Amino acid sequence: MSITFAVMEKKIINTKNAPAPIGPYNQAVQYGDLLYVSGQIALSPETGDLVQGDIQAETRRVMENLSAILQAAGMDFSNVLKSSIFLMNMGQFALVNEVYGGYFKTDAPARETIQVAGLPKGVNVEISVVAGK
Repeated sequence: MSITFAVMEKKIINTKNAPAPIGPYNQAVQYGDLLYVSGQIALSPETGDLVQGDIQAETRRVMENLSAILQAAGMDFSNVLKSSIFLMNMGQFALVNEVYGGYFKTDAPARETIQVAGLPKGVNVEISVVAGK
């Protein structure tokens, strides 16, 4: 009896439709059928400017950035298995949740939401996801 193993390779995912990384990381890494998407903040991919002032506008921009990265990997929000939401103010949870929930048309993923002491560039929300085919 012989056993064969599939060789999985790490594939880097980057798209111009989401903000370029602001540090030594990639937008996403795919390994086999799993996609690990780096935390996204409310940066405009076109200008690099922050969307500020309104937590719902920030959250929409974050979700659109995630969407662009998922699409670059041939996926969408229906492929998301787990998400992590980092908030500066847990008092804004309901507003963030309202926008976030609109992107999941069927089964929502597993998730945690954490209040943090600080986020990159002073933003109010950052979201990362893990997706699978």
